[in-house]
Formats: sequence, C-alpha cells, structure tokens
Amino acid sequence: MGKGDRKTRRGKTNRGSYGNTRVHGAQPAVVGTKETVTKPAAAKKAAPVKKKSA
Repeated sequence: MGKGDRKTRRGKTNRGSYGNTRVHGAQPAVVGTKETVTKPAAAKKAAPVKKKSA
C-alpha cells in the first residue's frame, strides 16, 4: 500500500487523480443568488368543436 496503489490516498496523490479516497472539496454556496422559479406548465386550450352537417 504505497505510491503505486490506486486505491489509497497516497496512490491518488502520486498519480494526480481523484476518487472516493481523495475527493474534491464541496463548492461553497454563493450568497445573494435568487432561487430558481419554475413557471407552471401552460394549459392547452381545447380544440374547437366541429359542426355536424345534418
């Protein structure tokens, strides 16, 4: 378990890769941003009724 081991933290830092044992830090939340607002789905209008010929 050393520099050549891909599953250990030392191996990850040696190879320069990231994974479960060497994760990137979480991004801090940006202060002062607006919440995303979702618009309600547009209601479809009913198709016009065809007149029956008598």
